[in-house]
Amino acid sequence: DLVRLAAEREVGFHAAHSKLAEVLEKTLKAELLRCGWTLEKTHDLDRLLEALETFHSPLAKQAEPLCDALAEVYFTDRYPGFDFDDPDWPALRRQVEQVAAFMEAVKSASADSHSKE
Repeated sequence: DLVRLAAEREVGFHAAHSKLAEVLEKTLKAELLRCGWTLEKTHDLDRLLEALETFHSPLAKQAEPLCDALAEVYFTDRYPGFDFDDPDWPALRRQVEQVAAFMEAVKSASADSHSKE
């Protein structure tokens, strides 16, 4: 909700963008754990996407464009010297909605998995 609010009010672009990448990272890890992955400490969205594909997660295709869009953001928006581009608020708002939809898909898949047990 914090990222969504920042995007709606156009406040703190780089912090919101970086936090969105972190939310995606945590959501990817949740899906991977559901698939049987052993938790490892990484912030690399591309590596997590590869793991999703390795585990044949049906959500890998949904995650791919998000990982492509946010993979570098996690690092470039946290450290000075990479913030040369003007904030793209419309793109950030779209990404917020896409990550929210991915989170809902992960929650649904998790609920389906638990109901089958």
